[in-house]
Amino acid sequence: MLAYSVRFTLHLVLTPLILRVTLTSTEKMYFSIIADDLRPSLGCYGDTLAKSPNIDQLASKSQTFLNAFAQVTSCLRSSRTSLLTSRRPDTTRVYDFVFHPGIASNHTDDYPYSWSIPAYHPTSFIFEKKKMCKGEDGKLHANLTMCSECNGAVRLLKTRVSDDTPFFLAVGFHKPIYHSGSHRYPLKPLYPIDNMTLALDPDVPILLPLWEDVQKLNISFPYGPIPKDFQLRIRQHYYAAVSYMDSQVGRLLSALDELGLANNTVVVFTSDHGWSLGEHGEWAKYSNFDVATRVPLIFYVPNVTTPSGQPLGYTFPFVDIFNKPELMTENMVELVDIFPTLSYMSGLIAPEPCPDFSFQEELCTEGDNLAYTFYQSDETKDAEKVAFSQYPRPADTPQENSDLPDLKDIKVMGYSVRCWYYRYTLWLGFNPKTFQVGIQASHLPGKHENSLSLFSIDNTNRKENGGDL
Repeated sequence: MLAYSVRFTLHLVLTPLILRVTLTSTEKMYFSIIADDLRPSLGCYGDTLAKSPNIDQLASKSQTFLNAFAQVTSCLRSSRTSLLTSRRPDTTRVYDFVFHPGIASNHTDDYPYSWSIPAYHPTSFIFEKKKMCKGEDGKLHANLTMCSECNGAVRLLKTRVSDDTPFFLAVGFHKPIYHSGSHRYPLKPLYPIDNMTLALDPDVPILLPLWEDVQKLNISFPYGPIPKDFQLRIRQHYYAAVSYMDSQVGRLLSALDELGLANNTVVVFTSDHGWSLGEHGEWAKYSNFDVATRVPLIFYVPNVTTPSGQPLGYTFPFVDIFNKPELMTENMVELVDIFPTLSYMSGLIAPEPCPDFSFQEELCTEGDNLAYTFYQSDETKDAEKVAFSQYPRPADTPQENSDLPDLKDIKVMGYSVRCWYYRYTLWLGFNPKTFQVGIQASHLPGKHENSLSLFSIDNTNRKENGGDL
């Protein structure tokens, strides 16, 4: 199997297991699309404001997981590590930024498409203000982060048409990570400001105890509430960026159709974590709330999530997902489930489940194989399945580095468990030297331990705004 990576925000490091195994020509191709900071603000997830026709039509032919969650809400920290390894942050012990020379940090831009293809020099944060993108005119232009990666992916797909060797292609999109005013798409307003709405639940939940760790650490605007007119503008820009990203996804799906690859290519679409847009007074990520941890997760598997023997014509015309409820499931799933699922579908021997204490284990999985759900209706639900997330803090009071503490500064770890109807979050003292947590931490007042209440989903808000606990 040839493995390719079109790189952007996601620091993609394919595991040796996938890279070394050569599959037979009867196996399918694999195409992974990963967005940055994308909450389920998509039409196929019930968001009536979002305009995402291309992702919606992908979902209409796919298994769509309505309750998928990231292990941590920081893109450059352990979220991607957990996604790629199927191991949880407490197992990998990756809590802060981890950069190594070369491939992992992307600073040297030396990661090739494969062993036989020259290195690719992608866009990167370090070059954000540099002219790095070669345009059709052959000249360098300012970063076109999404366009350039989409173009590169399409070019790669064209090289696979006459080659029966199975391949794995990963494409990721920097957007919809928010940059003020960066996208007014299209030329005429796609999201008029008069149509924008504020978060339905902008305050800390009434039943949530007002201890300092919740009351202060979950207020992201340092000098008070963000003015409502500015909140509307932020939400407008986010949704515009989602639609812009959706158009790029559409280009990739159209390329699969036009090149005759759609009927033998597995497509996985997801995000590294979600994004808060004013819910609970929170903006961006860095929390354990639903809007920050919940992500879209869509699996398209030819002849499995779609009827066998596709009729002549395109695989991806729009089909209303709400007319195919059997392709949607409310089961709790996690990003750590992606690796064992793809391993199983590609015919590989999936890693064994990890033991309780697995730090010394080189290869095992803490996720579940989701392939069984592709053959079942949503009536078959796993009521006992839960999703786990966590987030580190340097203290239980606001600090300059509250959102992004280095490992040595982490003193508090917030563990959160999500079941069908509730989310429970527990903040514990954390020792960064021993990686141990304690119920009775000497540096934390006892009232911070085990004090957060359970509270149920607002179903109306879940449907209209992507949910938030």
